[in-house]
Amino acid sequence: MRTSISYLRVISAVACVFAVVPAFADDASRNKEIQERFAKCDVNQDGKLTLDEAKGCMPRIYDHFSRIDEQSKGYVTVAQIEAMAAR
Repeated sequence: MRTSISYLRVISAVACVFAVVPAFADDASRNKEIQERFAKCDVNQDGKLTLDEAKGCMPRIYDHFSRIDEQSKGYVTVAQIEAMAAR
């Protein structure tokens, strides 16, 4: 009886791990894509993406720029874009 309970616990734990791993993989690949596109679009390589830089390069960021730039600084960072994408 104890052995079957132990097996059930192991199987449940393994199932939980496999259920969570794809979510992290998706987040990691999404963030990698965001970082690569951001680097390509950040023409002056200052770590800030302005509305003009986003215009032709990251259209979804351009369309939602004011929502991402909550403090109206005139630029967004890769961290802000990743945070918005995670929501």
